[in-house]
Amino acid sequence: MMNTKRGFATLLVAAFAGLISCTTAPATVVQTAPAKDELLWDTYGVPHVYAKTEAGTFYGFGYAQAQSHADEILRLYGESRGLGAEYWGKAYEDTSIWLIKNDVPARSKVWYDAQEPKFKADLDAFAKGINDYAAAHPDAIGADVKVVLPVSGLDVVAHAHRLMNFVYVASPGRGGEGDASDEDLALQAQQDVYVGEDGSNTWAVAGSKTASGATMLLQNPHLSWSTNYFTYYEAHLTGPDFEIYGATQIGLPIIRFAFSQQMGISNTVNGMVGATSYRLTLRDGGYVFDGKVLPFQVRNTSYKLRQPDGSVVTKPLEIKSTVHGPVFDRPDGTVTALRVAGLDRPGMLHQYFDMVTADSYAEFTVAMKRLQVPTFNISYADRDGHVEYIFNGIAPKRKSGDIAFWQGLVPGDTSDYLWTEVHAYEDLPRVTDPAAGFIQNTNDPPWFPSWPTPIKASDYPAYMAPQGPESMRAQNALKMIAENEKITFEKFIELKLSMRSLLADRVLPDLIAAAKSDLDPEMQAAVKLFSEWDHIYSQETRAGLLFEEWGKLFAGPRFVDVANYAAPFSGDKATSTPSGIKDPATAVEMLRKAIATTKTKYGAIDRVFGEVSRFKLGDVDVPGDGNVGGLGPFRVITWGPLDAAGKRYPQHGETWMGMIEFSTPVKAYGLMSYGNSRQKGTPHYSDQIEMLSKHQFRELWLQRSQVEAHTAERVDLKP
Repeated sequence: MMNTKRGFATLLVAAFAGLISCTTAPATVVQTAPAKDELLWDTYGVPHVYAKTEAGTFYGFGYAQAQSHADEILRLYGESRGLGAEYWGKAYEDTSIWLIKNDVPARSKVWYDAQEPKFKADLDAFAKGINDYAAAHPDAIGADVKVVLPVSGLDVVAHAHRLMNFVYVASPGRGGEGDASDEDLALQAQQDVYVGEDGSNTWAVAGSKTASGATMLLQNPHLSWSTNYFTYYEAHLTGPDFEIYGATQIGLPIIRFAFSQQMGISNTVNGMVGATSYRLTLRDGGYVFDGKVLPFQVRNTSYKLRQPDGSVVTKPLEIKSTVHGPVFDRPDGTVTALRVAGLDRPGMLHQYFDMVTADSYAEFTVAMKRLQVPTFNISYADRDGHVEYIFNGIAPKRKSGDIAFWQGLVPGDTSDYLWTEVHAYEDLPRVTDPAAGFIQNTNDPPWFPSWPTPIKASDYPAYMAPQGPESMRAQNALKMIAENEKITFEKFIELKLSMRSLLADRVLPDLIAAAKSDLDPEMQAAVKLFSEWDHIYSQETRAGLLFEEWGKLFAGPRFVDVANYAAPFSGDKATSTPSGIKDPATAVEMLRKAIATTKTKYGAIDRVFGEVSRFKLGDVDVPGDGNVGGLGPFRVITWGPLDAAGKRYPQHGETWMGMIEFSTPVKAYGLMSYGNSRQKGTPHYSDQIEMLSKHQFRELWLQRSQVEAHTAERVDLKP
């Protein structure tokens, strides 16, 4: 995000060893308040909104999102109303039941009414922008989603509530009733265990570690490439006294990954257990609680379900609740009740807006202390040299138990485990301006945000987060920044692109030594392949596929099992352990199995990685690289299964990438891997995927002169 209270300076010219191409701009330009309301689309489909009022900026943002993602946003809003089954039939029935049982539609009305008047007007303006685009371009809207129109500020709140509280904090997989989507289950696995596989990356590096003396920030979320509510959107918003650049998820009216002339933030999923599933003990038509049988609270309602012939039937729905929360029946017969923290806190969107338009670290902290954002690590950097990591979220206060206990099914028959309070902001793990000069997070627990670490897990309740081990990706992140001093912006970008397999560094010397004595020709071929590998998951590597298959046997399918290492993880050696191979003979037999598996899957043990692993969107099909974080790469791509042609494509991984240096003028470069639009007929779905393959980044056009020079379409806005 950009803030014109300070004046928005133009970008310096840079050409980083072929990584970035950019154009010359004046040294310093003071951004003035917009003279009129307009929307300028650049050649990559990024909207640049200029508005005379705050509400006008929200209006333009809604209008822009509709042009880029109207069909998906309208579908998401329809789902969040709890009306997906009525609008679109059986495929949406489980989602409707999930949201109705958790009272999302009704609570959203309460939350919308609770917004401060000025911000409520902003939300209404965002919705009006969507409506006005749809009215002006009816042919651009899918026929099946027009039923959702018009939308309102209430829909905006409901979507945000559903996304934050009942996808991120408590996904349908936690309730256990019905069929959760693959994306819901994947996210739930990430929430329940710190796996270091798919997640997200962030760095904030203080001037004490940079060559220029300016703070640097990396925004690098990784989520599904195919899902709806996780799709990121890049935008540039300029209002009367603020300017914002960054990315957010579609349908949200605020930018979550944001930077300004003064400051910037990034987010990573932190696995905070803000929801509890209680196993109920049933008796005599009720449930046992503190030695008594209590009756269920029962509410009867209904929902509508569209039939294949287009007719609509009304279906009854009985909602049972306990002192814990709504009741769900699991497929295995277990009856549970779900309790979610933060359902009394309607100010998440407003807090984000105030966070990213803050003029100082003090203002940012005031906004953070509201504690309305229910989850996410928040990383902060600013022009004044501050860097901060916050294990943010609404964390229940519990009397006992560690995180593994609270991630599972918790006994619901005693008040000993019924939490009623949450931790204050001051209770949360937080590191500000560490002596090492940087903070990082890769979805790892909060105990190693810098190195040497300035925080101790023993100072916090055992239910906050697990105490180790760190994932290979997290260790790679720590090592790269800790081991480099006077980091140039060029080096910062080079480190972000790291595809090094730290797992290979730790174990391949032992594996090669153990396998050398095996005279099997295939084993000798594997030894030669590994001996010549640089441990980089590049497009050209021929050893990567075989090592990936072996790694699944050695460290488990998610590369997090530590039983086979010679040296276990140690907190005082968090950038060098675990390491070595405990049982070399067993590791060799694992390699023998991996050779057979690799030949079966890929036809040979030495297939070129980029021939098999492809970045493909639309008609663009280019070589891919990077791999899951459990293997160690910082450039994360989770590859899907092979198709009939023997190729595989990204399921999760690199989405929005923003790299910012708070110099004068500021430098900012980025990429939206899968493009900035998915609306039918858009040219901006696959127009950046080749840059991803070539390790190139776009200069982010911030100055009005730059935007004008790259404007592809201009729209006069009428809020």
